[in-house]
Amino acid sequence: MRAIRVATNGGPEVLELGEVELGEPGPGQLLVDVAAAGVNFIDTYQRSGIYSMELPFTPGSEGAGAVAAVGPDVDGFAVGDRVAWAMAPGSYAEKALVPAASAVKVPDGVDDRTAAAAMLQGMTAHYLITSTHEVSTGETALVHAAAGGMGLLLTQLIKHKGANVIGTVSTDEKERLARAAGADEIIRYTDADVAAEVRDLTDGRAASTVYDGVGRTTFDASLASLRPRGTLVLFGASSGPVPPFDPQRLNSGGSLFLTRPSLGHHLLSRDELDWRAGEVFGWITSGTIDFRIGGTYSLDEARRAHEDLEGRRTTGKLLILP
Repeated sequence: MRAIRVATNGGPEVLELGEVELGEPGPGQLLVDVAAAGVNFIDTYQRSGIYSMELPFTPGSEGAGAVAAVGPDVDGFAVGDRVAWAMAPGSYAEKALVPAASAVKVPDGVDDRTAAAAMLQGMTAHYLITSTHEVSTGETALVHAAAGGMGLLLTQLIKHKGANVIGTVSTDEKERLARAAGADEIIRYTDADVAAEVRDLTDGRAASTVYDGVGRTTFDASLASLRPRGTLVLFGASSGPVPPFDPQRLNSGGSLFLTRPSLGHHLLSRDELDWRAGEVFGWITSGTIDFRIGGTYSLDEARRAHEDLEGRRTTGKLLILP
């Protein structure tokens, strides 16, 4: 089968398309014909070496497709089932060996592309608003990169919870998308002092929560945008990792809270996976959230997908279609 391989860490140029022998599924595994694979910033962190991976490897930790074979000791799945998964490497390929423990069945009414787009970002958005910080009616949240895949989801779900959203974007088109998703106010982070704008827009109260998946370039503004006892949820680092800092800044900023969560720590049991994935699929079928597919790429265009993502030339979710 054809698959993308990373033999050495580096930029998008290290993504190479080749032929790979996959073999039959082992105990606890499903062999899946991949219909769509999600492209996420974690893929770029693994490719570059920021997150260590054993080389060589096939990137892509999220996807959807049909079960082609079922390994020993697997219950609840059969050949032909439509499934989706996250936190399972090897999705940039025509076929993938997926742990059954990481897979969920895709309900009728959710197509393969939407299912692939929903798993990692959808469940991340779920834990961010329910577990990391339970969003409540009337509060104000600042969402960075509000027109990106995660930003659009968070904006829709925070509004669904009855809270207010201030989004940061860089262009007119991204502002239009963020407002369509429900953002109450928009800040052009390239042209404005974000923290000062947040305080102006909230009559000096500032934000109760900041959702920051950007990292290095937004961290200082995120801290400065919080009200006393506010929470900075640092869930990504698309601009690079945040340098070490003095925790006294949390005290001087108003007894602030800082957390750096990850999806893996919020999928610690089968029940938790089924709960999060089930609610995400329910939000999709009810129309509560809309997954914007911002771009699709063939396997041999994986390099360009990473270039577009890292170059901030995209909105919504990117998919590779093997």
